[in-house]
Amino acid sequence: MPKATNPDDPDDNGVQIDLISGERMESLASTEKIRMILDGVHDGNIVILEEGLTPDEESKLIEMTMAEISPDAGFNGIEIETYPKSETKDSSLLGRLMGSNESAAKLTVIGPANQIETLHKDETLISALVSRN
Repeated sequence: MPKATNPDDPDDNGVQIDLISGERMESLASTEKIRMILDGVHDGNIVILEEGLTPDEESKLIEMTMAEISPDAGFNGIEIETYPKSETKDSSLLGRLMGSNESAAKLTVIGPANQIETLHKDETLISALVSRN
């Protein structure tokens, strides 16, 4: 991701937010999507996906994140929230857990675990506190 810069403040301590369109994500393979997200989060950015990830992609993102966690190198993992709640045609507990028939058309917020704290989440709102470490 290109870095946003403020010409008036070269030592800007703000938080960069990358808003990624569904169109851009659609043109990428799953591994490319995950790598782009992890690279952004490694850089300390908050990544917002217009259309979210499939359940398989989300699982792979979590798996790759776990493999890359290194507190010594300053990467403590990710925080991920999806809005609105995924709707499934199968309303059984097993169906919801397995994520069958889920639509990928959902907003997803991903950020460094040590910088983003979810304060509130429901079907209509994600409220998060973001700090710059």
